[in-house]
Amino acid sequence: MRFFTRLSVAAAAALATVAVASAPASAAQPIDVRLITLNDLHGNLEPPSGSSGQITLADGSTVDAGGAAYLATHVKQLESQVRNSIVLSSGDNVGASPVISALFHDEPTIDFLNGLGVKASAVGNHEFDEGYQELQRMQFGGCHPSDGCQFDKSYGGAHFPILGSNVSFTNGLPALAPFSVQVSGGVPIGIIGATLKDLPSVVAPDAVKGLKFGDETEAIDRTANLLDGLGIKAQVVLLHQGDEAVPGGGPDDCKVAPGGPAAAIAGKVSPKVDAIFTAHTHQQYNCVLNDPAGQPRPVLQGASFGRLLSVLDLKIDPRTRDVIRAQTKAHNDIVTRDGTPDPAVEKLVDEAKTKAAPIANKQVGTITADLPAAGAASGESPLGDVLADAQLEATKSNNAVVAMTNPGGIRADLAFKSSSAGEGDGVVTYGEAFTVQPFSNIMQTITLTGADLKNVLEQQWGPSGTKILQVSSSLHYTYSAAAPVGSRVSAITVNGTPVDPATPYRVSVNNFLAAGGDGFTEFTKGTDLAGGPVDLDAFIAYLGAHPGIAPPPADRITSTP
Repeated sequence: MRFFTRLSVAAAAALATVAVASAPASAAQPIDVRLITLNDLHGNLEPPSGSSGQITLADGSTVDAGGAAYLATHVKQLESQVRNSIVLSSGDNVGASPVISALFHDEPTIDFLNGLGVKASAVGNHEFDEGYQELQRMQFGGCHPSDGCQFDKSYGGAHFPILGSNVSFTNGLPALAPFSVQVSGGVPIGIIGATLKDLPSVVAPDAVKGLKFGDETEAIDRTANLLDGLGIKAQVVLLHQGDEAVPGGGPDDCKVAPGGPAAAIAGKVSPKVDAIFTAHTHQQYNCVLNDPAGQPRPVLQGASFGRLLSVLDLKIDPRTRDVIRAQTKAHNDIVTRDGTPDPAVEKLVDEAKTKAAPIANKQVGTITADLPAAGAASGESPLGDVLADAQLEATKSNNAVVAMTNPGGIRADLAFKSSSAGEGDGVVTYGEAFTVQPFSNIMQTITLTGADLKNVLEQQWGPSGTKILQVSSSLHYTYSAAAPVGSRVSAITVNGTPVDPATPYRVSVNNFLAAGGDGFTEFTKGTDLAGGPVDLDAFIAYLGAHPGIAPPPADRITSTP
């Protein structure tokens, strides 16, 4: 009942706010309101390293970007330019975070967002990484049930509502607040939150047990109608779903692959919605797409890790209290590092670094060059190769002959250059390894037939896009993305021997994949499951056993036209 009591209080407060603001405004001039939105921060309080800390411009050049202290400076600058400003987030504020946030269950990140003045956030899939009860703790506060309060003596929770209009319990009751109402310039603005309906496919099943995730468009339209009935005409959506950008676009270009889920939602969502901030895919784009009434509205996303801020400047008619669409302007603001970092945020980050340092700065291995998470055109990456090899080595006692890992589980590059901690070039610290593999997934070895193994590889091209699994050096194959569905993969070998469809093979994957995560449902056909170590532990053990790791050749996966 605690949640529903607080939800009811929040809803009552929102309606009271609407009532106060319901009197007609007398000013004739449009009211300026600026919305400043971040997405997919993932607890990146320090400036992210490697390509994860860069923004690519339209000319192909890059700019170093990100870092909580710089982000706070940029937010203050943007707020100073428009009196009526609201800071928002489109989700994945926490989860898959670097060690200085994750060691403290992301409490430092929520403290940062509170200080930043965030007024509302959509719920992302990573807010469910530790389950619904932990999400409730993130929202309302309290010490962690197992670890207690390790960052501060107490934890007060998020000062902003975490929204999910399409998230309910299996009995149909809402599990999260669907909307927030913010009054700016005397005008109420409805903020609707929604997350991807396929969220259960990208988290562990136990994390969302007892929850349902409904159709995004239906939930948004239902909430938009409710807000409209309350007299709230200006409405925006925080949507934790996104599209994929195509190469060659800068932060304010609309170079997006056709047929994406966010564009599809944007094309169907009620015309009552005036703009849509997207997330989840960590892409940069700034588009204008028509609503079902044929009227243009902004649809944009600001990359990830605090590198961009999506800025929407609205003109609101004081008589109708609705957005004047033709005068809406949107842009993605690069969080450059050439200004003065915010001192209060620097203090917070330094505190987290200091408290985490005894663990985070411990050396666990060495490398001879960068191990990037992205690599060859085939989808094979140097870091993915190393991780898969580490997982195979860690599960040899289970008679594993192949290991495979999902690309979404690789959260950062492993950089050769020393970090700001001063560990030295080529040194890999526990904190850096943790940032690469932050989920604490458990390795599991299952038996698949050769036919099952081929079917798994064929599922790399699914409804939600292409996801190329990273594979151990024992597995080689060729694919043609242009071939018909179900017949794209050929020439599969294990340890140099062609795979026999009827022969059983012991395959190691993490528990997320073993449960069919990321749409790889063929893994659920595995039998004779045997447990293994946590994936991070397997990675650290491999680094320790193999000093001076060099980028492996990209010869495991071959792509053909």
